[in-house]
Amino acid sequence: MTVPRIYVPRDVKQTKRLELGKENLRYVRSVLRMKKGDPLMLFDGTGWEYETVIDQISADGVVVEVIKKKNCSRGNGIRITLMQSLPKAGKMDFIVQKATELGVDRIVPFQSERSVPRLSSEKTSLRIKRWQSIAVEAVRQCGRPDIPEVSDILSFEDAISGPGHDTWRIIFWEEESVRGIRDLLRDKRYDGMTNISVVIGPEGGFTKEEVARAVEKGFISVSLGKQVLKVDTAVLAILSIIQYQKGIFGGMMEKGKAE
Repeated sequence: MTVPRIYVPRDVKQTKRLELGKENLRYVRSVLRMKKGDPLMLFDGTGWEYETVIDQISADGVVVEVIKKKNCSRGNGIRITLMQSLPKAGKMDFIVQKATELGVDRIVPFQSERSVPRLSSEKTSLRIKRWQSIAVEAVRQCGRPDIPEVSDILSFEDAISGPGHDTWRIIFWEEESVRGIRDLLRDKRYDGMTNISVVIGPEGGFTKEEVARAVEKGFISVSLGKQVLKVDTAVLAILSIIQYQKGIFGGMMEKGKAE
């Protein structure tokens, strides 16, 4: 039986007993229908997980006893930054959720020339909080030990101007006719790269000028193939391909180390 997981946004490595508080009471008692003595897994979002058992459920909250802690960090595997131009409607919610499930370490939303949403500063702040909450929930459900960061919404120029040292920087463009993703990922020159930045455009794609500016900044322009995919489908395909070739789908993941 799968043990339910709950996010605890604080360091509890030195704690033997922990009060989860009223914010988790309804979920534990009414949704999970748990009782005293039931096992519960906690995670802090930094790679640590805690095996606990419920010691007390009251009107004030849930108290658990920490039985074992383990470091489930992914070690020296690849680290993926998804740089996503804002798509229409609620597609970004879906993208954040699935990118989290597919192991992305950082999500950078940005405005490109053909991005449709133009958000006020107030709406931007609310969207970022929403996306970070979606990432936390996706982590809880998929069993991942760490939570990806969702950055502020950047301009296209700021997005492509980030640190590029020791980073494999890839921009996907449907008009690219020279280099495909399969050939790039099999290129032996990049075998040692563990940091990968992936830039994906909005529904209308990137302009030639944007791609040219990205290439000047060190990005490699690649194509996903002849078939044109919707942006949310493209994200899933790209991340799955990369993870199969370089990351979590390429072999068995190491189990966490108990302490």
